[in-house]
Amino acid sequence: MARTLSFFLLSLVILILVEANQHPVVRRKSRARAFIESQCETTLYPGECVRSLSYYVSNFTTTLSHRQLAQVALKVSLVRAESTQSYLMDVAKELNQTKAKDYEAVKECLDQINDGVEQLTNCINETQNIKENATSGQFPWHASNVQTWMSTTLTDTRLCIDGFSGRAIGSKKKAIIKAKVLNLEQVTSNALALFNRPSPLILQPKQECERLNTASQSLRVEDRIAWLLGPQLDLNS
Repeated sequence: MARTLSFFLLSLVILILVEANQHPVVRRKSRARAFIESQCETTLYPGECVRSLSYYVSNFTTTLSHRQLAQVALKVSLVRAESTQSYLMDVAKELNQTKAKDYEAVKECLDQINDGVEQLTNCINETQNIKENATSGQFPWHASNVQTWMSTTLTDTRLCIDGFSGRAIGSKKKAIIKAKVLNLEQVTSNALALFNRPSPLILQPKQECERLNTASQSLRVEDRIAWLLGPQLDLNS
């Protein structure tokens, strides 16, 4: 009887300790998600903003800073652009062998998305050139570059979609292309809005920004999302 009671008490203590260790993590994640939701409220597509950035929250147990959130939003936009680019390349290759007219429409869209990928890559590279001191004489120039390139990407997505008007491309492929490009437009618009908020990414210390960007260098397109979602982004490591 005494042995049974001791086992019961030991089990109860272990259960209490486990619960105590779990609750702080849950609270931290809740605070981080609440922060993302509050930041996304000012974007044009808050629902997509929360969904795309919540993947990051799932593996981040401390409250995010605005700078980190803007940085991730920009990288999410690049990942979506590269994914769209890859799909368009596959479709263009297929249509080039079967339907020349449809190929031209897809090729025009691909050209726009190729430019968008280049613009977003420039944005991420430019964040490494922004000085820690927000009063630096070079600060407005670097910030303006990022804003201009992100705006150009938005223009690229709209030109791509406009190019499909009246085109009788296979309904399934056309729907997938439109969905991907529209999603790219949404996440890029959200990233630009987060970048332009007070205390934006451009105030991030250069050393911290370089750690984030260096960690993602030389990754394949398919590995970029895993990098975004994984614990490698923990700046405390």
